[in-house]
Amino acid sequence: MDTADVGGRPTSIKAQLTSESLSLTPAEAKIAQVLLTDYPVSGLGSQASLAKRAQVSDPTVVRFAAKLGFSGFAAFQASLLEEVEARLRSPLMMVESKLKKDGDRSVVQSYLDSVATLAAGAAETAVTATYERAVDMIMDAKQVAVLGGRFSRHVAGMLAGYLAQFRASIVRLDVLSAESFDSLIDLSKKDVLVVFDYRRYQINVVDFAAQAAERGVKIILFTDAWLSPVSAFADLVITGPVEVDSPYDSLVGAVAQMEALVAQLVYRESGAMSRIEELERVRSRNGVASTGRDPS
Repeated sequence: MDTADVGGRPTSIKAQLTSESLSLTPAEAKIAQVLLTDYPVSGLGSQASLAKRAQVSDPTVVRFAAKLGFSGFAAFQASLLEEVEARLRSPLMMVESKLKKDGDRSVVQSYLDSVATLAAGAAETAVTATYERAVDMIMDAKQVAVLGGRFSRHVAGMLAGYLAQFRASIVRLDVLSAESFDSLIDLSKKDVLVVFDYRRYQINVVDFAAQAAERGVKIILFTDAWLSPVSAFADLVITGPVEVDSPYDSLVGAVAQMEALVAQLVYRESGAMSRIEELERVRSRNGVASTGRDPS
């Protein structure tokens, strides 16, 4: 891809188009709107067809691509195609390139090194203000629901477990079923939905989040650099790296970012400690948690 963020990881064209730092002329803004309306399909046709749909001239499309950092429309489109391919990439497609041994290093060593690099990348791109805003949204909400995909729902479940220690009204939405969508009637503009959704994005997760947003529910999204479709209507988006030396993307970064959010909450919400203390008394009385001492 022609463009990359500060940490060297790819920046999606969609992220560029929605960036507050991007300054566009009225004609260029028309192109951006066309692209975002049916992203990414709208950018996969010819230069002339995009110009026609946006009701601008062909040279304006070329200047627009240059403003995004591309050498021309062909480079812009090649980057878009690469982005589409990356979003749809499956473990089967990556197995040959991801499990090659590097000299004397074992697969395990190579994988663990790549995980360490991934975690470092998540730290480099963390914006404290974003986590602070997420804490505000979570603690100010009437109730907080958490949701994830096939694997990321486990990270969502961990977050629900943490949040239940700090506040009441935490709703964990586990494996989505037709009945799960009934819970939408209990969500309103006073509530927050935290979504974890990573590439090969899960259709029912996106659908649930979209319908929640229609009801005015505020959305906090954890996703990858290619951006889940949920990003189109999320109020807050936290992206992180997922690629490691494995056919499978890693959720190590997602777990680290989720726990960083919890750490920020603990630091900010000192008043929540009274709830934790009460919870510990309840657990101790019912033998839920061991203190390590002989009860006799």
